[in-house]
Amino acid sequence: MSDTPRFFDELAGTGDTARSPYADYATWFEQESIPDLRKKAAQAENFFRRTGITFNVYGAQDADERLIPFDVVPRVISNREWQKLTRGIEQRVRAINAFLHDIYHRQEIIRAGRIPAELIANNEAFLPQMIGVEPPGGVYTHIVGTDLVRTGENEFFVLEDNARTPSGVSYMLENRETMLRMFPELFARIRVKPVQDYPTRLLRALQASLPPAYTGSGKPTVAVLTPGIHNSAYFEHSFLAEQMGAELVEGHDLRIENGRVAMRTTRGYTPIDVLYRRIDDDFIDPLNFRPDSILGVPGIFDAYRAGSITLANAPGTGIADDKAIYSYMPEIVRFYTGEKPILENVPTHRCSDPEALAYVLDNLESLVVKEVHGSGGYGMLVGPAASKREIKAFRAKLVAKPANYIAQPTLALSTCPILTKAGLAPRHVDLRPFVLVRPDGIDLTPGGLTRVALKKGSLVVNSSQGGGTKDTWVLED
Repeated sequence: MSDTPRFFDELAGTGDTARSPYADYATWFEQESIPDLRKKAAQAENFFRRTGITFNVYGAQDADERLIPFDVVPRVISNREWQKLTRGIEQRVRAINAFLHDIYHRQEIIRAGRIPAELIANNEAFLPQMIGVEPPGGVYTHIVGTDLVRTGENEFFVLEDNARTPSGVSYMLENRETMLRMFPELFARIRVKPVQDYPTRLLRALQASLPPAYTGSGKPTVAVLTPGIHNSAYFEHSFLAEQMGAELVEGHDLRIENGRVAMRTTRGYTPIDVLYRRIDDDFIDPLNFRPDSILGVPGIFDAYRAGSITLANAPGTGIADDKAIYSYMPEIVRFYTGEKPILENVPTHRCSDPEALAYVLDNLESLVVKEVHGSGGYGMLVGPAASKREIKAFRAKLVAKPANYIAQPTLALSTCPILTKAGLAPRHVDLRPFVLVRPDGIDLTPGGLTRVALKKGSLVVNSSQGGGTKDTWVLED
């Protein structure tokens, strides 16, 4: 692993022997042959292909559906490391929910001068229709994905928050299922915390957020709302619905009956209590938002405001994904929790600020610049990997609309080994743990989705940009 000496290696750390979390795995690996492991990797790929574990790529010329590459070398996290991450993520998620409630009600954080009013008022992700609306149980973000990066032994940073419709949990589950099938002997010798019960925990979390109008005595009816088969995360929508035993519905399957949202079944229309929606705010209701939307349900937002249904995540949560808001997260955590952030942000330059913009324009070659509403690795510039032409074009975008961008230093992201023809080779990774929020608490799945940049030297881990995934092991004590 000498080709990336300046990066923290999660297997070896800064030395030549395996770090403690990887010790048992390294001992096992030394007894295996590379050709045999590569055969197992091919079997895993065939399993993914047969199962249909794919994602759609918008705008791709060759094909719109692809298989996400899966690497059979797990990422291993000690229980001690995980406990610190758990505390930090839970603190952050509590602050995000408090922030969302505040900006749609009294806006105390603006009154206190902690964030500028225009950051909310002029933000396209802010939903004025949610002002004064109380989500069931006070929960805005029922499902959260927090992207983490690591730069050293005890150095984790939050790269971004995903509070609108975080995706990827189905790949976390299928990665574990595949590893259990390919390497059962590993799990017999290494005690790894399970993730397979996530769908059950998700269902319980959704059922716990009952709408105010619920008067039933049995379990609430839960459904998953998908835009349809052409959505990039459709596999996940159908997978989670099946695993939860919930109906997978599209907008044309739903209608409002007697003030309630009802889904079409073979026995007529059945009311829904909780709808896990995987459709963006603009498209959920053509009567209240985009009138040209054919994906949503006319009147569903009125039913939501009336308290007859729970929408998870709540409309308007997308503002917490905004990267300009992200730059204020340390202040947001302190304001709502009274505590110092356990997990720090990556240092961030707000290009809306003239001094910050001047600095960014002078240092584009060494910075990562992102759109404040961007996702999936699109609309960003990785300065050290960009050509002079790309930097020149991006400079023009920045000058034209500086408020659309933030910039961050190019981090020395940690590496984890992947399996190659020659053996193990280091590649950069990030981690997306998945958080479930109930009215009575927060539930963090032990692990998450490790995304890996399969290209040597690449810092972009997104599947849409050529990245792959790994199974993430959190060890038992």
